[in-house]
Amino acid sequence: MTQSAQAELARQFHDLHDGGTILVLPNAWDVTSARIFEDAGFPAIATTSAGIANSLGYPDGQKFPRAEMLAVVRRIVEAVRVPVTADMLAGYGVTPEEVADTVGEVLSAGAIGMNIEDGVDGKPDTLFAVDQQQERIRAAVEAAGRAQVPLVLNARTDVFLHAIGPVETRLARAIERLNAYRDAGASCLFAAGVTNKETIARLVQGLQGPLNVLATPGIPPVAELAQLGVRRVSLGSGPMRATLGLLVRMAQQLRDDGLFELMNEGIMPYPEANRLAQAEGEQANR
Repeated sequence: MTQSAQAELARQFHDLHDGGTILVLPNAWDVTSARIFEDAGFPAIATTSAGIANSLGYPDGQKFPRAEMLAVVRRIVEAVRVPVTADMLAGYGVTPEEVADTVGEVLSAGAIGMNIEDGVDGKPDTLFAVDQQQERIRAAVEAAGRAQVPLVLNARTDVFLHAIGPVETRLARAIERLNAYRDAGASCLFAAGVTNKETIARLVQGLQGPLNVLATPGIPPVAELAQLGVRRVSLGSGPMRATLGLLVRMAQQLRDDGLFELMNEGIMPYPEANRLAQAEGEQANR
């Protein structure tokens, strides 16, 4: 991919956050899932760190090698025509320099966006200090600037996701953190783990940038989220885990009842599955 083509995809992705329609962003974990989402008409695709890690036999987290994560990101980017944003956990590092290096690798893989979390890896009840996270975000933005690609940096706070601090303090704390990340150059602000409509509405009102929420159990449907002012909703590892849930039920049915219904109900035809796995140049019907 040329630098100009990558920059254009990044601009397209930026615009999807500013239009009149909420951006529903499905998260893929391999080439086939990415192509399914693209064929369904989604204008952009994200990756899921947990989905990629689990599919390769790793638990989620930065102990999963960055090079293996980026190898999958690159294959997904090369397989689809729409913009791809990469979930890179907490930036695969602590220092601003380490985060900047990750951004360079993400851009080299062809992605045009990246998630960065403020949770400290391996310590789910601990967040980076606000000023430290700002430095990490600034380093990411500067690295993208040097590459001349307008990276869409999605800055996530884990205040809600990991239930950090007293309940009554979480909203104000999340707003303070996310606005600080916006000041540091983040494009989009991600409050993962929030599901309450009133809380979401107050986040929208208090934030200085577009709000991204995660489609976890209990979250309102897309139409309601749009009415509340949410600009982006991600699916995270949900699609991958839903697929695993079906596989578990199928295995149990086969073991206990000797039946194939769950496997054969809604099964994708072999030629279609093969088409999704073909190289881009071989797909005459794409």
